[in-house]
Amino acid sequence: MLELLLVVIAYILANKKNYMENLETYIKDNKQRFLDELFELIRIPSISSESNHKPDMYRAAEQWKKILLKAGADKSEVMETNGNPVCYGEKIIDSAYPTVLVYGHMDVMPVDPIDLWDTDPFEPVVKDGKIYARGADDDKGQSFMHAKAFEYLVKNNLLKCNVKFLIEGEEEIGSPSLPAFCKANKDLLNADIILVSDTSIIARDIPSITTGLRGLAYWEVEVEGPNRDLHSGLFGGAVANPINVLAKLIANMTDDDNHITIPGFYDDVIEVSDVERKLMGKAPYNEAAYKKSIGVDELQGEAGYTTNERTGIRPSFDVCGIWGGYTGEGAKTVLPSKAYAKISTRLVPNQNHDKIADLFKAHFEKIAPDCVNVKVTPLHGGQGYVCPIDIPAYKAADKAYEKVYGKKPVPVRSGGSIPIISSFEDILGMKSILMGFGLESDAIHSPNENFPVEQFLKGIETICWFYHHYKG
Repeated sequence: MLELLLVVIAYILANKKNYMENLETYIKDNKQRFLDELFELIRIPSISSESNHKPDMYRAAEQWKKILLKAGADKSEVMETNGNPVCYGEKIIDSAYPTVLVYGHMDVMPVDPIDLWDTDPFEPVVKDGKIYARGADDDKGQSFMHAKAFEYLVKNNLLKCNVKFLIEGEEEIGSPSLPAFCKANKDLLNADIILVSDTSIIARDIPSITTGLRGLAYWEVEVEGPNRDLHSGLFGGAVANPINVLAKLIANMTDDDNHITIPGFYDDVIEVSDVERKLMGKAPYNEAAYKKSIGVDELQGEAGYTTNERTGIRPSFDVCGIWGGYTGEGAKTVLPSKAYAKISTRLVPNQNHDKIADLFKAHFEKIAPDCVNVKVTPLHGGQGYVCPIDIPAYKAADKAYEKVYGKKPVPVRSGGSIPIISSFEDILGMKSILMGFGLESDAIHSPNENFPVEQFLKGIETICWFYHHYKG
């Protein structure tokens, strides 16, 4: 009897291995079906920032419900939020198993300027090995990979964990309704890790895992001088010019080493370990090509850090817009009454954006001279995020990329922000693994957004191997 049991166990294990080895064949055989199903989703113009597309948000949510049920979810439903709907789905195998929460978004950016598109943005086409359409990469294509990976694992009885899906409809407008939804549904969304594909890799042949996102604090400042615009000849040299003052105030925000001078700004910055900096340093970087691509002769940034570190693990200070006085055609000799600027700081994990907003406001108002009045208005902000590289989910992702790409992925810190990721950690108490497959050339948010079919298919394969390696 024992011998028979051992034979049965050996058979099951052998066939499970074969099922994973048959993964590439399954993806190849179903490639066209996968694309056809993805294109149905892409054809829905789910633009969250435009109110006239509200019905399309519900169409997209209902489409996701069909996708998840067809892929093998035990249940899926469209749920209301204070804004656009979300689609939730789940397959619970055993409460004793670890649970993965897959997050993605169904909404897309507007398509303007439409005249720069070579094809209809909502009629996907495959050209030169790439899917061209709005949402092809961000984030319909990347989210859909998870549904197809899930389909394969369910069909072949390979899931070793429970899986939940949360597909939202407001990511492109900052996910304003999702935090409240998460607070109201903490038990429903309870999981051990959140899995996200809404980022990119370094290159087709250089896989990477995004381990950090920078946060953001953003203000509008107003500097007011005289009670009206004045003649610059009659008053120039005797009355403070708000634009001149604003320029000096901004210049004083950083020192000669491009270190931000706001008192207390760096108090909560956690230095990245030498080990992780060394790993990040493996990312290929060509300074000459970098400068050429953006048309500059020299780079500038905080002393003591590389270009990749400056945009990934260090905070930054930037003026996003500045205006005042006369900007029309020709000359007008005016000493303006007011000057304005929009200012942002990118923050690193552990820096609280509300605290930074207060520090900036207090400092800006303190250093302003008495000859002007200043007003600082916080506009919006978000927390940064960092994922440890020693947790089980990261290790599973690392093995998955290496299996599919033949190289260990490089951990990278992104200079951008996905505010909801830090909200997930605050509200749900879970870390997120950012397994992106997009490329810099995908032109997300721009005309002619695209996603290489090869990356789409490799993404499905890599996600399957993540589940194979994830033990919780």
